[in-house]
Amino acid sequence: QVQFVESGGGLVQPGGSLRLSCAASGSIFSIIAMGWYRQAPGKQRELVATITKSGSTNYADSVKGRFTISRDNAKNTVSLQMNSLKPEDTAEYYCNVVPRVASISWGQGTQVTVSS
Repeated sequence: QVQFVESGGGLVQPGGSLRLSCAASGSIFSIIAMGWYRQAPGKQRELVATITKSGSTNYADSVKGRFTISRDNAKNTVSLQMNSLKPEDTAEYYCNVVPRVASISWGQGTQVTVSS
């Protein structure tokens, strides 16, 4: 069973940067695609960035050019570098497999708040 622990969130001013990290337990990490999801208050959870096991990436239009996803298969970690942050990026951020598998739980998430 794979489990995830997210960290690195916080309060940042518009235009600022944050780097989120996700530590995964479980031996299947290196053979699965991973993603960062976010959920803003009152909104559905959405997938914002994906990275395959070989390192190919894909981004939602709303974050393209500002966010960069990366992974270290040896350390079972996946990161999200977020630059030029906007108030609309405010959300709880989670990492998980892509596509989602119902049997793999969500972690506790990490809160990102972009506000002046």
